[in-house]
Amino acid sequence: MEMRLLGNSGAVVSAYALGTMTFGNETDERTSHRMLEDYLDAGGNFIDTADIYNSGASEEIVGKWLHSNQAARDSVVLATKGRFATGESPNDAGNSRRHLRRALEDSLRRLGVDHIDLYQLHSWDPLTPLEETLGFLADAVSAGLISYYGFSNFTGWQLTKAVWLARLHNRPLPVTLQPQYNLLEREIESEIVPAALDAGLGLLPWSPLAGGWLTGKYHRETVPAGNTRVGENPARQFQGWDLRSSNPQTWHVLDALQQIASAHGAAPAQVALAWLAGRPGVTSVILGARTPEQLEGNLQAAGVELTAAELRQLDEVSAPAVGNYPYGRDGLTQRSRRLG
Repeated sequence: MEMRLLGNSGAVVSAYALGTMTFGNETDERTSHRMLEDYLDAGGNFIDTADIYNSGASEEIVGKWLHSNQAARDSVVLATKGRFATGESPNDAGNSRRHLRRALEDSLRRLGVDHIDLYQLHSWDPLTPLEETLGFLADAVSAGLISYYGFSNFTGWQLTKAVWLARLHNRPLPVTLQPQYNLLEREIESEIVPAALDAGLGLLPWSPLAGGWLTGKYHRETVPAGNTRVGENPARQFQGWDLRSSNPQTWHVLDALQQIASAHGAAPAQVALAWLAGRPGVTSVILGARTPEQLEGNLQAAGVELTAAELRQLDEVSAPAVGNYPYGRDGLTQRSRRLG
């Protein structure tokens, strides 16, 4: 598996990371440990979790596996996140020193480690002064509790403000941004991707298969049933099925994926992952499989090499719609193209 630098750091991670949001819920402990082993055997070295994944169960499962496999602990790059509510108190959430200190201590305990390689703010906190948050992260780096820090779900202006504030106070800089990014969700290319590229942050896309949409499981005029996320939980249909199924572009993207996948003897998911892994600024794509079989199939994306024509086809069919200003026909993007 291809190795890449973790954003603007000197750490090296695999082009595909193992996301563990299903561990402790959809995936039991024994199966989770098998998936961790399979991932390492495939050449991966980057594991991503969070303190709120199944109320800490994900971190505990990863921690038990690391405890029983010291060689793995020495080789993997371990990432987790803090920000969201972990208790009932008003102080049990947010990016304040008080909450992040306790959140980090709890993550270290559940993971059974003395430091975390990449600690990520799970989301922006509009209530806590950014200086306070960055001060805590700088102290955590100095204390050896974390090696690097990054952000998740930040907007362009939020991450840019954080980067320049850290520079102003001569503090360690963030190295990564974890956004939602896939062939059906490319709006981040307007502001967030340019901001990350400008700051040298590596992108760690989550939901690379758009909640299963890019696997080829869904079809026109057929409401999902059975072994799909929407089919298993009809209440979720209003969140994604009606919205995406009624958008003609969704089906154009899926048609293109199927066509290209057939040419490669691959699955649509593998093509979608290969496209995303090659996008500007992407360091590692987070795979969120529920079963060893899903993980095995997704990892095969590492062997898919798309042609320039195929990349252009996917770019064009999935291009996000934008208005005229400032990114559209009469906006700054068009002007920059003329100047370029």
